[in-house]
Amino acid sequence: MKRAVRGALWVIFGLFFLFPLYAMADFSTRNLIAGGRTWQAWANLVTDDALYQAIVISLLLAVLTVVAMLVILVPTMIWVRLRAPWAKGAVEFLCLLPLTIPALVIVVGLRNVYLWVTYFLGESALTLTFVYVVLVLPFAYRALDAALSSIDLQTLTEAARSLGAGWTTTILRIVVPNIWSGILSAAFISIAVVLGEYTIASLSGYETLQVQIVAIGKTDGPTSVAASLAVLLFGFALLLVLSLVTRGRRRVQGVTA
Repeated sequence: MKRAVRGALWVIFGLFFLFPLYAMADFSTRNLIAGGRTWQAWANLVTDDALYQAIVISLLLAVLTVVAMLVILVPTMIWVRLRAPWAKGAVEFLCLLPLTIPALVIVVGLRNVYLWVTYFLGESALTLTFVYVVLVLPFAYRALDAALSSIDLQTLTEAARSLGAGWTTTILRIVVPNIWSGILSAAFISIAVVLGEYTIASLSGYETLQVQIVAIGKTDGPTSVAASLAVLLFGFALLLVLSLVTRGRRRVQGVTA
């Protein structure tokens, strides 16, 4: 009986989430002029220069944001847990603070700072990396904090240090493999946030993927929907990869234990 109820719930929720995706796929492949089906909207993702450049910029922003976030956050959280546990509350407060600040306020507050950023680095859209790192901190912090809480960090680092390992070796070869699932979670969530962000990029005047989707939607609905669906499918693929990786690591840990 429980299996039947569980199966029915899976079917209901599956249809609830898949039907909008089907509707988007149906609309993006429909020929609104001559009728029938066409893949022109999906081909525009590559052939449309402005949209293609926006996709490349958004992907580069996602990669740069993830790298910068991990370089800043992972060593900081490890150091706070080992050497300054009294600062954990302050670090957590600072990391979660962006959730309470509207995007409009962030843009206005960083305007003077970005005058210096654009002066030294130019007016490239990739400078949004600095803002996006701040934007993803709340989500990345929670994922990494949960991963670090699941291991005995003090014992691992003391054992590595007693065997002669330096701090860089200890972090990269001892701590990171043990919190790999948390790092992947933080990275994938950050990628999803960057690819879905519109307000800050639009107010800052940069042409990212979401800005282009809104602009194209005013004149070419199918292409706009195709780009939106591609982003959703990409996010779903990331979550699927995360699920498979974490499940594989749990199986390996269970076998070795």
